[in-house]
Amino acid sequence: MAAFGLRGKSLLALLLAGMLALLPAGLIGWSLLSSIHEHFGEAYARNATLLSREKIRTPISRELALSLRLANSEVTLQWLKDPQDAAKKDLFFREAERYRQDFRDHAYFIVMLSSLEYYFNGNEEPVSMQPHYTLNRETAADSWFFSTLRDTDNFNINVDSNPELNTTKVWLNMVVKDDSGEVLALAGSGLDLSSFIRDFIASDEQGVTPMILDADGAIQAHQNSNLIALNSGANADARAGSNLLDMLGSESEKQMVIQAMQAVKANPDDVRIQPITLDGNAQLLALSYIPELNWFVANAVDLNSAQVIDRTWLTPVLIGLGALLIMLILLFAFAIERLLLSPLRQLRLSAQAIAAGRYDVAMPRTRNDEIGELSDAFDTMAKKVRSHTHELEERVQERTRDLEELNQSMHAARKKIEDSIDYASLIQRSILPSRDLVNELGQHHTVLWRPRDVVGGDFYVFRSDNQQCLFGVVDCAGHGVPGALMTMLAHAALDQAINDCGMANPAAILERTDQIVRNMLSDSAEYKSIATNMDVGLAFVDLSQRRVVFSGAKMALYYSDGRSVEHVAGAKRALVDKRIGDYRNTEVALDAERTFYLCTDGFLDQAGGEQGFGFGNSRFAEMLCQHAKLPLQQQSAAFSDTLAAYQGDYPQRDDITMLCFRFD
Repeated sequence: MAAFGLRGKSLLALLLAGMLALLPAGLIGWSLLSSIHEHFGEAYARNATLLSREKIRTPISRELALSLRLANSEVTLQWLKDPQDAAKKDLFFREAERYRQDFRDHAYFIVMLSSLEYYFNGNEEPVSMQPHYTLNRETAADSWFFSTLRDTDNFNINVDSNPELNTTKVWLNMVVKDDSGEVLALAGSGLDLSSFIRDFIASDEQGVTPMILDADGAIQAHQNSNLIALNSGANADARAGSNLLDMLGSESEKQMVIQAMQAVKANPDDVRIQPITLDGNAQLLALSYIPELNWFVANAVDLNSAQVIDRTWLTPVLIGLGALLIMLILLFAFAIERLLLSPLRQLRLSAQAIAAGRYDVAMPRTRNDEIGELSDAFDTMAKKVRSHTHELEERVQERTRDLEELNQSMHAARKKIEDSIDYASLIQRSILPSRDLVNELGQHHTVLWRPRDVVGGDFYVFRSDNQQCLFGVVDCAGHGVPGALMTMLAHAALDQAINDCGMANPAAILERTDQIVRNMLSDSAEYKSIATNMDVGLAFVDLSQRRVVFSGAKMALYYSDGRSVEHVAGAKRALVDKRIGDYRNTEVALDAERTFYLCTDGFLDQAGGEQGFGFGNSRFAEMLCQHAKLPLQQQSAAFSDTLAAYQGDYPQRDDITMLCFRFD
């Protein structure tokens, strides 16, 4: 016979444990529930009724107290005694507005006996000092008022609908009297019936039906609004809804309920339980009394559907079942340990040894089941891993030697490339007129030149002849080596253009440079697929006539005297663009206080700040205006610091070149 498998052993142990746990638990639970069901039902009904009574008493008593204060307020009495006095009327409505904010439904009413005018202010409309309507003795909807005056000394609580206000509320009607006892008005507040039922009467407990009864058994509040006896609180003869006494199954039950109502009325802290038949079902009726409201709080509990089990009675049962369950779990855990976990732990130790490189570990073979088969599989795997590991080690050694040789070759190639780029940087720097600017202008100029890479696509030019000089800044397309190659081409073309056109006409120099570069590249098959455009700004300075002539290709000339910043815009097209640009000269006075600036877009486009936006024109102009009066060397340092502070941890996007000059 085949050996019983590990899965079968586990399932058998679990099945036996479940049967042992369910059988005694079921017997104990059935016995307890059968013996104490009725006791729990009475306790449940009693607790539910006490809870409902306290749930209703506090908020309704609060509303009642607020209504009494409003009705007995001296301000209210003064206005009712002299209703034509506008000042007293205004004072009353201002004080009543404060009461309205404290009422639960934010609403109040007052009806003058002298004029029968009904005033009402609710939360959903602005405060009004005008009556909503005038009561009529012949109108059935207004009978509550006259019944209240006839049958009530101080106040009553009445559930009624008001067709004029289009609402049904639990009304708190307070009789307002003067010092002599003469009735002047009815005043008070109301609770929306649907909200009142939802907040104080509605129950989610299955089989429990809460309700409120008046002294005669008329239903004042019920989850089924069709059973509510409207206007019963003001008119003892009005029974528009239902009476609980009329719904009972027999006359004897009716008498017993009446006796229970009288008993709790005599002892308001007590709760009486009375078995009744309601809607054809045997139920327990729990009654309690609220003397302040003259209301009976009742709960009809259907024991067949209500959850009446008191958890305190279940504690011993749960403890016993829990102890039994823990014992069974321990037994099951012991069986699993012996049958499953211990052998698997041996396999885990063997697998860890293999993972550590000890492939000669012997696997346990004492089991004739799935674990034994797993041991055999591990043993076979260990032999194969040992063989494959040896082969892989030999291959790794070969690949390591190859990688070392390749790494040395790459290192040598990288060294050559870096040396070439460094040499290219020296060549590029050699074409910059740094020494000429220092020798010719000294403190009248400063340059901020910051390539993004070792070599870049920006450069600047300078020519001078006696009292005349030419400043220029060029931004070639591209960065790094491609940009540097373009600078050599642009520098040669610009030198040729200056020689051909002279320094005094920057616009002609730009047009000639554009023509030269186009002629150089027009025969190239790749001309249309590469970026060859160049942004250029040229400023010719005539010191004898104190003027600056500027022309630019997508580059502007800025100048500032420290009070404002002006600029001369360049043409909209760069040199060697797809379409030939139109370049013109613009003349600016060379004032002694003005500092002039030529700058590539690398400065303006540099990302930074909290959002990573570009430096921008407005920030650039503000920076120029702030530092324009400083010596030029200090300006250069200030510009560099400002850009670094804005840039933060963001990388440099583009080459940056800025040429500044000023002639005092």
